[in-house]
Amino acid sequence: MSMPMTLAFCYLALLWLRESITLSDLLQFVSELQLPYINAFQYFPEEMKLYGPDIRIFQVQSIPSYDEIQRKMRQLAEFLDMPHFPEITEKCFLHPNLLCIKYLLEANLPESMHIWTQRLVKKMGIGEVNYLTFHPLARGAKSINYEIQAAAVIVITLKLLFVLDDKHEWLLSDRAEELNKQNDEGIKHFRFRKWYKVMKSCLDESEKKAEEQEARYLWKCEKPLFSIKNQAVVHKKKRIIHSLTKQFVKLTSQPALEKREPSSFCFIWKQSSLERQSFHEDSLIGYDNEKSEKIVNVNQRYWLTCLKICNEKSCRHLTKTEMKYFPGSYRFVLNLFSFLLGVELSSLYNEVCQLEHKLFDIPALKTEKIYRKLK
Repeated sequence: MSMPMTLAFCYLALLWLRESITLSDLLQFVSELQLPYINAFQYFPEEMKLYGPDIRIFQVQSIPSYDEIQRKMRQLAEFLDMPHFPEITEKCFLHPNLLCIKYLLEANLPESMHIWTQRLVKKMGIGEVNYLTFHPLARGAKSINYEIQAAAVIVITLKLLFVLDDKHEWLLSDRAEELNKQNDEGIKHFRFRKWYKVMKSCLDESEKKAEEQEARYLWKCEKPLFSIKNQAVVHKKKRIIHSLTKQFVKLTSQPALEKREPSSFCFIWKQSSLERQSFHEDSLIGYDNEKSEKIVNVNQRYWLTCLKICNEKSCRHLTKTEMKYFPGSYRFVLNLFSFLLGVELSSLYNEVCQLEHKLFDIPALKTEKIYRKLK
């Protein structure tokens, strides 16, 4: 057993009970010190002593990644011979329709965009019970990255509505500005440019705070992990470290690392705030047709992220050097949702590629083109 495996066991239990806490939330609670993971042994009773290899288990030097916990969770489920998991229905929090609502609110996007995400989920068939439910013992069984999948649906929705090619989203923003000036009905049209400025400012600030918080982690606790004969020397070193830490905090003008109330939301938006202005009530009239039940491509300029799905076992996914070739607005959207979920950007990018292939049926299109060439 190890500390990452313990987290995998916790996530396995949450998934079995279909709780409203996702894996991203679990890792966020760990990074915010809401869960005893870093220096967990300081919560042990005084009479509890560790010996031998058990000491290394609790010497944590890093927080595991999302993909690592997912992989360990699958291994654990197979090792325990767990049966068919409880079904993920539309009323379950892990269903993409409900998760899309959560991340639309957190990303400060219009509530009416949920109509589009619902259509996409239905069109791609990723809301079906059989697709969402985990089968550990089934052949070729794969666990679903529920929150990454929901974020990928929102990314595709933004591409359908605004193209995200560093050109058309700004032209549409200019058009929305004109409509807002000429508007007599009190309808506030969504402006992508204004949303981009507000979100970029908040994202930069939050990323800086996250880096500072990680730099101030105390990986070694004041309470010793095992008994030492020369207690006086140990306590003296602890006092020196504690004093230096306090002086460093004063010099950098940074407050001490404090716990905040547990929450799965990174941002809070208010209509009255200028810095954190809310766009939830903005209208998408003009971008989509709310009366239509069919999914329609509102523009003919939609571009595919990739034409070929990589092999997870041999591919390194997206690299930083490849990201520079994508439009800036698309990179920003990927960065935003990868930060909200606490996952690698390549994981979100790969999920977007998978869903685009489902949506546009890329294998069928390739087969049709090959058939035409042969004919």
